Amino acid sequence: MTVSPNSSKLLDKKSNNDGVDNIEPSLVPKGITIGLAIFTFVLIASGYGFRLAFGEQWQSVLQQAVILVPVFVIGVPLLFWLGATIMNKVTGMNIQRRNALSLGWLIASVTILWLMGTYS
Repeated sequence: MTVSPNSSKLLDKKSNNDGVDNIEPSLVPKGITIGLAIFTFVLIASGYGFRLAFGEQWQSVLQQAVILVPVFVIGVPLLFWLGATIMNKVTGMNIQRRNALSLGWLIASVTILWLMGTYS
């Protein structure tokens, strides 16, 4: 496997014995994917913790958390994963599922931060 001198490229080339170059897609490291998933959950849980600390009724906080925590922690990344799967089949692209999940958790985290900033 040869690494191209341009580090901004997302694809590495692999040479066969025949001299033909195969393109191997790069993946987001597993640690980053898992870290983003954990960060998303901790971020949204801490938001509800602050609401409880400032005196909101736990019933209303729990009612909203039961809906929004799964939406942000599972739903958004799942939609990105599903979109990548559909694009792979329809257009023939090669979007890696782990990259789609990582992007989903990143977007979910940014959205949570945006909502926290709006309502603070």
